[in-house]
Amino acid sequence: VSVRAQLLNLFKDLQKEFDLTYLFISHDLSVVECISDRVAIMYLGKIVELAPTYKIFKSPLHPYAQALIESVPIPDPTKRKERAPLSGEVPSPVNPPAGCRFHPRCPLAMDVCKKEEPPMTEVEKDHYVACFALMKR
Repeated sequence: VSVRAQLLNLFKDLQKEFDLTYLFISHDLSVVECISDRVAIMYLGKIVELAPTYKIFKSPLHPYAQALIESVPIPDPTKRKERAPLSGEVPSPVNPPAGCRFHPRCPLAMDVCKKEEPPMTEVEKDHYVACFALMKR
């Protein structure tokens, strides 16, 4: 067993034994899926989706979350996923765009996205998304 797997198992054991809560920040989505009960997906420092882990990995709703989850490699080459690549360049985190920070790359962007920052909205039970296109109007 790898050191990484041993550490993840230790984290889980300690969490159960001492009823701990972790704030675990990582770019390694396989580790995030393994250790987390809930996941927040961030883009340029803003949370764009927040939900239980199984919802994020099974059916992400925000366009950035979808692209992020689709980018996770699958070990079985016969089960390759279709990936919709994001267009455009990542804006500067020092000088992010007005409105929704993802709008320059978003396939669902509308005029309002360029002007206003979308609020986190519960679109399903315990599933929050910051996206005007996904809000119930």
